[in-house]
Amino acid sequence: MSDSQSNKVVVYAALFGNLAIAMVKFVAAYITNSSAMLSEAIHSVVDTLNEILLLYGMKKSQQPADATHPFGYGRELYFWAFIVALMVFALGAIASIYQGIQHIIKPEEILNPTINYIVLVIAILVEGTSWFVALKAFKRTKGKQGYFEAFRRSKDPTTFTVLFEDTAALLGLFIALIGIFLAHRLNIPELDGVASVLIGIVLAVSAVLLARETKGLLLGETADPKLRENVLLIAQQDAAVFSANGVLTEQIGAHQVIASLSLEFKDNLTSDEIEACVNRIEAEIRQVHPEIVTLFVKPQTKAIWLERTQGRV
Repeated sequence: MSDSQSNKVVVYAALFGNLAIAMVKFVAAYITNSSAMLSEAIHSVVDTLNEILLLYGMKKSQQPADATHPFGYGRELYFWAFIVALMVFALGAIASIYQGIQHIIKPEEILNPTINYIVLVIAILVEGTSWFVALKAFKRTKGKQGYFEAFRRSKDPTTFTVLFEDTAALLGLFIALIGIFLAHRLNIPELDGVASVLIGIVLAVSAVLLARETKGLLLGETADPKLRENVLLIAQQDAAVFSANGVLTEQIGAHQVIASLSLEFKDNLTSDEIEACVNRIEAEIRQVHPEIVTLFVKPQTKAIWLERTQGRV
């Protein structure tokens, strides 16, 4: 299964799981008057909308390059991932905190808490399944990196966005379960509102982390350092190259990179020999890194390269 297909499986698993439990949560919140359950229902609706936006972004980002977008539409995915982060904050976090504060000010007794317990346990099982699918996909892509390092260095927001959402959802479900239990057991309905506020805080933290990472991708980040190392190594090994000075890269999509390579060729080469060298290097690089959609090669000395790129590499 390709990375793109694997990512779609992750998103679809989260989408159907959230859609199913959102409806059940709304019914449970209406029957039991639970603020925490209502916050969880809103949370599930937001997550469902988020998965739809991610699927749309994935589809748009795969459009081929054209005259108006010569390097393709890869950043469409980054844009919609950023919108997802904003929605988590605006619709999820703020709504949950508002509901919680209202319930603290005007507490209502929780009715039939058993319904809440059943719904929350089912929701934990469903979200847990979705979380496991996302975690398995993320593990496959992160390699030997730590989880937080892999999150920071990842160029594909699809998997880590779903993983973050599911992690926040599981934390929210456990908070709701504890809050509802304590509110009913201690006969302090305000605790239900406190649980709702805490769910909102969890969502806010998740949204800030997601927004920070997707903003960097949207503005443009360098590609993985390993890619740059491989490009320089391949170029330096060519018989016509005197010095592979350096390479500038920019990630323009989950699997799309632009690279600008600076080379100093050996003396006394003809223009045809230089052209043949560039073609050889480009063909070999694209065999190793097909995600490089465009490679620019600039002939220049190492001294000029260092002077013009000081502070950028």
